[in-house]
Amino acid sequence: MRLLVIEDNRNLVANLFDYFEARGHTLDVAPDGITGLHLAGTQSYDAILLDWMLPRMEGPEVLRKLREDFRSEVPVIMLTARDELPDKIIGFRAGADDYLTKPFALPELEVRLDAVLARTRGRNPRKVLEVHDLQLDMATLEARRAGQVLHLYPACRKLLEVLMRASPAAVPRDQLEYALWGDEPPDGDMLRSHIYELRRAVDGPFEQKLLHTLPRVGYRLSAPAAGAP
Repeated sequence: MRLLVIEDNRNLVANLFDYFEARGHTLDVAPDGITGLHLAGTQSYDAILLDWMLPRMEGPEVLRKLREDFRSEVPVIMLTARDELPDKIIGFRAGADDYLTKPFALPELEVRLDAVLARTRGRNPRKVLEVHDLQLDMATLEARRAGQVLHLYPACRKLLEVLMRASPAAVPRDQLEYALWGDEPPDGDMLRSHIYELRRAVDGPFEQKLLHTLPRVGYRLSAPAAGAP
């Protein structure tokens, strides 16, 4: 598995790394909520271990944004010392798949991870994103339109993923900037340049256009309307 650990307790993080890496898994770590949301929304993980009390953004808010803004279905287990029923209800309503109170035994966490993954595979999570004749394979990161391979820079591929996950809804400019740069976007309108490159790859060689600009709002990737040329 590739796991994301969003946790600011260094000792716990070290224990998680020692335990799961010894079993062949790969872990990334984020020490605060903003960084965790950025990684969770822009990278592909099998599961996320999410603390509640985090700097910059608390766990439930990270989870809500991940589910609502990024439309991510990645399994999430909340790890927290908050063991009251109202707290658990908040966690589950925010989108948690499981809730484990601290302190906990690492073998129990491993078993819960296995169980969550077994359940969530039944949701048929989207491994290949599709909009009209455009596909993005999340396993290989290969993009194709009408069977033709599209050559994309990493930033364009990330924008494509965010737009495809949201399709046919519009994605605001600030959300796309956050997907690329977190809360530190570069000076100048770099997003416009990346959108230009993405449009040239996705729409340039084709008659039907999928990527649409919504002035003063953002961008939308959507199938052509019925009867459109």
